[in-house]
Amino acid sequence: MKSNKEAKRTAKKLLEAVTTSGKVDLQLVRGIVNRLATTKPRGYLAVINSLWRLVKLEVEKNQALVESAVALDAAMQQTVIADLQAKYGNQIEATFSVNPELIGGMRIRVGSDVWDGSVKNRIERLSNKFC
Repeated sequence: MKSNKEAKRTAKKLLEAVTTSGKVDLQLVRGIVNRLATTKPRGYLAVINSLWRLVKLEVEKNQALVESAVALDAAMQQTVIADLQAKYGNQIEATFSVNPELIGGMRIRVGSDVWDGSVKNRIERLSNKFC
């Protein structure tokens, strides 16, 4: 059985092979996974699991979820996208959604980074501070 370290190292090399100009080619990933599942080399399941985890993290790193209490106009959306591209690079893609529970403000998630400037978050922080 292939050690976990070896599986992670192999998965990392495979991720580098399927990444071009900062984006993961999901067709290539599927092809590699199918090939591994068909040939079943030693420790292939650990390699596939590590590869999927790395691919998921890489894809999430290039996608931003922007939630706001009200719909943002096109100019504000372009401003947010420009700011995100300045921080994360031009490959970032943003998805905008309306979440009335935020009451006001915005919450932005890129990968594991979260910026929460919503009124709901501020109220929760204040209530935790005084309770």
